[in-house]
This record gives sequence, structure tokens and C-alpha cells, in this order.
Amino acid sequence: MGLCRTSYGIPSGDRGDTPPVIGGDLPPSLAATPSPGLWGITAGPDPEISSSASPPSSPTALSPTLGHGKRQKKVPFVLKDYSPRNWFAKLSTALRSYGFLQSHADHTLFTYRKGDVFLSVLVYVDDLILAGNNSIACSSFKKYLNDCFKLKDLGPLKYFLGIEAARGPHGLFLSQRKYALDILSESGLSASKPAAFPMERNHGLALDGGPLLSDPGPYRRLIGRLVYLTITRPDICYAVHVLSQFMQSHRSQHWDAALRVLWYLKAAPGQGLFLPADSPLQIYAFCDSDWASCPLTQRSVTGYFVSLGNSPISWRTKKQPTVSRSSAEAEYRSMAVTTCELTWLKSFLLSLGVHHDRPMRLFCDNQAALHIASNPVFHERTKHIEIDCHYVREQLLAGNISTAHIRTAQQVADIFTKALGRHQFHYLCGKLGIRNLFAPT
Repeated sequence: MGLCRTSYGIPSGDRGDTPPVIGGDLPPSLAATPSPGLWGITAGPDPEISSSASPPSSPTALSPTLGHGKRQKKVPFVLKDYSPRNWFAKLSTALRSYGFLQSHADHTLFTYRKGDVFLSVLVYVDDLILAGNNSIACSSFKKYLNDCFKLKDLGPLKYFLGIEAARGPHGLFLSQRKYALDILSESGLSASKPAAFPMERNHGLALDGGPLLSDPGPYRRLIGRLVYLTITRPDICYAVHVLSQFMQSHRSQHWDAALRVLWYLKAAPGQGLFLPADSPLQIYAFCDSDWASCPLTQRSVTGYFVSLGNSPISWRTKKQPTVSRSSAEAEYRSMAVTTCELTWLKSFLLSLGVHHDRPMRLFCDNQAALHIASNPVFHERTKHIEIDCHYVREQLLAGNISTAHIRTAQQVADIFTKALGRHQFHYLCGKLGIRNLFAPT
């Protein structure tokens, strides 16, 4: 594994405010079987000016400057030849010329196959992760890329966009320890007392009628950084989901709840995800919903968690777009959303050369929702959710998914739909694949 950086001669600061090329998480399936090589590559700005190991910060407007001396004239960002989209087009052309194929599931993923050689490249603007099963082929590709652009090889993958990677014979560990410690330090909570869980039960934050805070900047910056932290911390996903709803009108109680999340991070800043090397290639999904949990809109919350064997690969907390008339309907809508995610993951794995022929297991704790998925007799009760019904049933009949009931106490997705007590919270965290390698033994 490794990192590299290339430069096409784009002036520093000319990437734009929001990069259109985002490479998502490191695919855990690459860690299922340790490969001889994983490198990182940076393509774009001058390697001495920009660092590929820096996580995204709060958006700031950037504009190049012209002239010399103290007085410089600022000009708007209109350099079309150096725009991120044009840069990605040039990089894509170079990769395809070498023989790489662009994934239809994720356009920032490129794969190369020739005989027994397999290479994959994941792109984030000008930063690339290269993985392969042949060291000679990896070196040859890096030489080709160096001929096309100015390349800086950052060596084996250890730190990428704020995500720390530690590899061993037993698997891959991903964390954002330094990023979490930076948040605590900048918030002045490095010496604070840690909390056992991120959010109190029955918090009632949506009904808080306290005065609005005068300066919304600190709250918005903090929540933005916590959103990025959920890449390796699914345990705070629900809390961040709740707090992000008050970005426009946050009050003192919302700020206190955000600080509690930081107190929870203080307890284990190095906590992250462990992806075992011997994980079986079987997809398991857990979906749940909290019916009419929003006191303002009466909409439900969907939560799901997907793992590839014992490796966590996808999770989400999201408020449903419409009001559900029953808890069974809310659960069934969460099943439909999870099925869409499973369909995409199967396509993504196929891009990596992983053929998942067995049905993907979908666990739900609502018997009525499971009956709706398998029994068309329930038409009168479900005609207003017809599209979701047809889609889940279609996947069941095609053999792409298989459903099963699970007890509520064992439902992993429960941690993504509501605030839990200390005991249940830590019990479910243990089932998410979360580990703390920095904990004292």
C-alpha cells in the first residue's frame, strides 16, 4: 500500500471551493486480502505547496493573485484550463490510456486487469490511492504516471486526508485520532472530563425554545468537522445527524449537546474501524427506523448498517422524506433504502472484481414489514407505498437479497435511529467493528 503525488502545474489555490471529485472511503474490500502494494498519488497542485495528508477544512473562498511586491491584485477564479473538472478529465484520460476502466458505481474508482495482475486507483482531486497485487506492475504504473505528470510517491499508506491507516497480518485499522484530537484542542476541551455516550436519551432538542446564539460560526464549523469524523466513527452518526438539523437556528442547548459529543470523543479519540483480513465475502445489512420521532414534522428516521463479513463498509442515519402512517410502513421504507444501498454495493464490488453471487442478508426487527416484503396480499395496506413494495419484492424474487427477523435487543441499526442508554450503546458499538488500538491493555 502507498501514496503518491503528481503535479500538472496548476497554481496553488486554484482547485476551487468545493472539489467535484470526491473519492469516499477506502474500500474495505481491498483489506479483505492483504495485497503486496498500496500507494498514494497526488496529482494537481505543486507538491511542495499542498499536502495530501490534510483533511478537508471549513470551506473558504480561494482566488489566485497576480503581480509582485506588497500590492497584489486579486482576480476571480476563472481559470478554466485549471478547473478541477478539467484536471480530472486529463487524469482520467491518462488512466484510460494505460488500460484502466472507470467504474460505473463510483466514477472516482479506476481498475486495471491484465492476466493475474490487478490494480485499482481511487481519486480525490489530486490525491490518489493505488492498490495492487503485483509490486512490479505497481512500479511500472507509477513510472508511467510520473512521465505524464510530476509525481511524488508518498510511500506505503499510513495517513490520507486525515484518516490514519495501520496494517498488520490480521487486517487493516482505520481511525482519525489526530483529527479528533485537533477538534478537542481547538475547542479547548483537551482536559475535559470524558462522557460515556454521545447523547442523552429523550433529549428533546427539536423543542428547545431558548434564545438563539448570536454567532453561528463556531457551531457550524464544529458540526462540519464532526460530519467528516463519522467516516471512521459510526458511533456518533446519530448524534451528528440530530445536531446538524440546527445549523440555521441553534440555541444554547444545542451547543451543550455538541460539546457532549466532544466529551465522548475525549474518552477514546483513537477509536476506529477494524477490517479483518480473513473476513468472509458475505454482505450483511441491518435496517431500522424510529417511527414519527421528529416532534415537528412527525417524520421517521431511517438507519442502516452494512458489513462485508466482519468488516463495516456502509452506514447511514437519515430522516425519511414523507410521513409514515404506521411503524410497519416506516420500517418498510427503511428496508427499501437499505436495499438500494445493497444494490449499489454489489455493483461496486463487481468493479473490484468481487462477484457476490449469494443473496445479501437483510435483517429487520419488524415482522409486519417482513410480511409486506414477501406477501402481496397486503396490497390494501401498502398501495400508497407501491414503488417501495415493488422494488424490495423484485430484489427478493431475483434472489439478490434474503430477509430475516432479528430481536430488537440485537438490532445493530438501532444505534443509528435513536439515543441509547450507556449499556445498550456500548453493547451495539461492540457489534459495529469499532476498536480502540490505543486503549491501555
